[in-house]
Amino acid sequence: MLKSSVWPAMAEAYRGAKGELVDRFLAALDAAEAEGGDIRGRQSAAILIVEAKSTGRPWHDTIFDLRVDDAPEPLAEIRRLVGVRRAFIHMRLGNEAAARGDLDATEREFAEAERLIGENPEMRYWHAIALLGLGKIDDGLAILREVGRRDRNWLELTMRLPSLLLVGDSSLKDRVRKLME
Repeated sequence: MLKSSVWPAMAEAYRGAKGELVDRFLAALDAAEAEGGDIRGRQSAAILIVEAKSTGRPWHDTIFDLRVDDAPEPLAEIRRLVGVRRAFIHMRLGNEAAARGDLDATEREFAEAERLIGENPEMRYWHAIALLGLGKIDDGLAILREVGRRDRNWLELTMRLPSLLLVGDSSLKDRVRKLME
């Protein structure tokens, strides 16, 4: 660290921050930079957060595993990645809700994922697939149409999905094919 005051500033910022653990870590990183940070200058940032109790499935237990190396604005980039990761967390929760048949929770989680991801169409696409799986065919196809207008590859991906993800309507792939015309 550039100065001995970096660590105490980080600790104070962490203790004073509100929000989730990742938000408190981000506050600590901001405080470190404000105090001069790394003696080598600004270049990297990393956050690793795992569940307190292991399930034996590290891919499931890892909440945040983000790293930015050799970037001119590492804290801005790590914040962007935190937002992306949060979007994927909400997407997973939306898919879990869909698997339980809970339409309200599915809609709520996907709406949050879409808000967090911004212009990236991926959350919107998987929202459509979840709705199709819940039998909300017209709603799912409407979203697919919207996403497909921006990038036809999403419609092609839909045609390649296993049929088990597109349950409920035997003519569903035909209807998606029509969106591609």
